Amino acid sequence: MKVYKFGGASVKDAEGIRNLATIVTEESDNLVIVVSAFGKTTNALEKVLKAWLSGEDKYNALLDGVYIGHLSVVMDLFGQGTEVKGKIDVSFALLRDYLLTSLKGEYDFEYDQVVSYGEIWSTIIVAEYLKKNFQYVEWCDIRENLLTDDRYRDANVLWSESTKRIQSIFNFRKERIYVTQGFIGGTSVGHTTTLGREGSDYTAAILANMLDAECVVVWKDVPGILNADPKWFPDARKLDEISYKEAVEMSFSGAKVIHPKTIKPLHNKNIPLYVQSFLNPEENGTVIKFDATLRKIMPVFIRKEDQILISILPKDFSFVMGDNLSRIFHTFITHGIKVNLVEASAVSIDVCVDDERAKIDILINDLKTEFAAVYNDKIEMLTVRHYTPEAIELVTRGREILLEQRTRSTVRFVVREDPSVAARHLP
Repeated sequence: MKVYKFGGASVKDAEGIRNLATIVTEESDNLVIVVSAFGKTTNALEKVLKAWLSGEDKYNALLDGVYIGHLSVVMDLFGQGTEVKGKIDVSFALLRDYLLTSLKGEYDFEYDQVVSYGEIWSTIIVAEYLKKNFQYVEWCDIRENLLTDDRYRDANVLWSESTKRIQSIFNFRKERIYVTQGFIGGTSVGHTTTLGREGSDYTAAILANMLDAECVVVWKDVPGILNADPKWFPDARKLDEISYKEAVEMSFSGAKVIHPKTIKPLHNKNIPLYVQSFLNPEENGTVIKFDATLRKIMPVFIRKEDQILISILPKDFSFVMGDNLSRIFHTFITHGIKVNLVEASAVSIDVCVDDERAKIDILINDLKTEFAAVYNDKIEMLTVRHYTPEAIELVTRGREILLEQRTRSTVRFVVREDPSVAARHLP
């Protein structure tokens, strides 16, 4: 069996779902199909959540807009008077009732209860459309089978119990195709959790591991994994194959094609991952596998935007290493702030993190009794794998370098951009 994952861009409208069905038609093996929320739905539900938590009545109008978008897809695919509309109406009613009657809790908890509905709606529609075209299709609610802890918005999978449930539910005794949700899971007491933003790739890898899949295919709107974001470098080139290690390095540095947690479950069972274009499914994409080699070594450029560089100094000028370092990083972990880069000296530590301002303000407040902290915002972290002098000059030209790190194969820069510099092009 294989695991297919379709992201939000691939199912953003009725035509995208028809295209999904065409791709599935070409596959004769048993399939688990993992589907994200329709394009932009997660962002729209985040706005609903923000308005609801702020006590603004407009959350209802915002939710109406999300409903109208999904209803238009249902009408296009199924026409009037369909049972699918009834299922979508029931699910939207459940969310409306939750927003009307529930006491507002912590943001991360409420985020998972509200935003997770996007994946429920998309998979209901996709599953029902596939049932029109294929026999033996089943919709599964992953929240009842992929169990996690209660670390909301970044939940950890409880592997032992989840594996038992997943293998029991996705057994292929009667069905050939299962459709389920990416990004979400559930606690043992029935609360919905999410696995981190863009976590549907990770869900696909988890299911592949638990079900001993032949491979995972992630369908994207790009021809494969490129050596740069085409929005940054329009002349970016495709990498035909890369190793698990290379994929981990790229995703950790900020490459957006694959979720950072995706590789480990696949590596553990030597399951290859294919990244292919849903726009041109007949073309070869990129394969990530154990024994891959870069047939032609070329620099790989990765940009991680919306970063903050925090400099932390002990107020008594004691060494930052040892116990001080342990306390500092424990505080980061406690507040759920992931560190993207660290540079330590005798009396200071520089940390580059995502710009989650509310969490960072609380973090700095917690540290202020022992440490002084300053930060630079509106910065980027630029990474070049397999760097050359020309590649370094290309990404740093016209930028103020705040911090630099080098290893044998990777160089990272924390920079501020000069807006007057012209567009860059790959050599």
